[in-house]
Amino acid sequence: MTQPQGALLVGSINLPDAEHTFRAAAETLGAHLRRLPDGEPGERFHWIVFQPDVLGRAAGIERVGEEPVRIRTSDVRPLRIAEGVDPATIELPPLGYAAAARDSYARFVRLRAEGVIPKHLRFQVSLPTPLSVIQSFVVPESRAAFTPLYTAAIFRELAEILAEIPHHDLAIQWDCALEFALIERAGVGASAVETAEERAALWDDLIARGAEQAARVPEAVELGYHLCYGDVAEKHFVEPTDTANLVAFANRLAAAAPRSLTWVHLPVPIERDDDAYFAPLGELALAPETELFLGLVHREDGAAGAERRIATALRHVSAFGVATECGIGRAPDGVTVPLFEAHAAVAAPVV
Repeated sequence: MTQPQGALLVGSINLPDAEHTFRAAAETLGAHLRRLPDGEPGERFHWIVFQPDVLGRAAGIERVGEEPVRIRTSDVRPLRIAEGVDPATIELPPLGYAAAARDSYARFVRLRAEGVIPKHLRFQVSLPTPLSVIQSFVVPESRAAFTPLYTAAIFRELAEILAEIPHHDLAIQWDCALEFALIERAGVGASAVETAEERAALWDDLIARGAEQAARVPEAVELGYHLCYGDVAEKHFVEPTDTANLVAFANRLAAAAPRSLTWVHLPVPIERDDDAYFAPLGELALAPETELFLGLVHREDGAAGAERRIATALRHVSAFGVATECGIGRAPDGVTVPLFEAHAAVAAPVV
């Protein structure tokens, strides 16, 4: 292979709404994509920052701190289970993901019927892993009790999506970010994991959670994992030294999952076009049918920078598609279509 095949849109996209995203992506990248997200507009623009406002409405859940901490309209103050409340009595409200998917899928179907969206594309829904929300927004002393509550809630959202969207039309992506904060012992929610035994237990726990998430997605639905090092102000919580932990996570997850993985996405920092970063990709042990996407397209250097990173990557892995490192919902205005064009410039179409 001398050129990447196809592209993946990771999730959030800096366009006003789902219809703008569907139209722009289909026009510029339709032949390069196999699945199409709605761009996560509105309250989802900054991934999971809207979840504390949703969860804080539940009886028995308290916000920590007197004054709101705002990211746009979202209040990201931490959450805790109120003193004296039995966690078993707490009922979390709908989280918003199923409702958003239902609305966007209706637009997707309409635009496909009008010929705007190519018929081969599936509708892509990205969901945060339960760990990401819990580690980000729940105080440490409440996490153990909160974990089964939120896990059940996100699985209810998934079940609703699966019930309402035809499986042959659907692709689910699990977004894994806090997993790597814990692995790298850095960033939001990181804990002190010092001994080899503690690190082994952490890895075992993370892979078991990932496999459980895979088990909830029927085989007829495409399943992907976005492995992420964070994207606050377009910065990672820590820069990965190389792809070794990403490869180890992907390999162990693929082996543990009770169903096939359709794709795995790995980030590539903008400054890394060196062999040292990409060399661990030679140890990837994904199934032949699992697509690999490398997040090596950056708005700052476009197609030219992507081509440098592609040239190095091809020395270590023979087949992959291209993507950005993370969603681009927080990128500056006006960069979205040029980024789409950069994807198309460096990758071959898939149809």
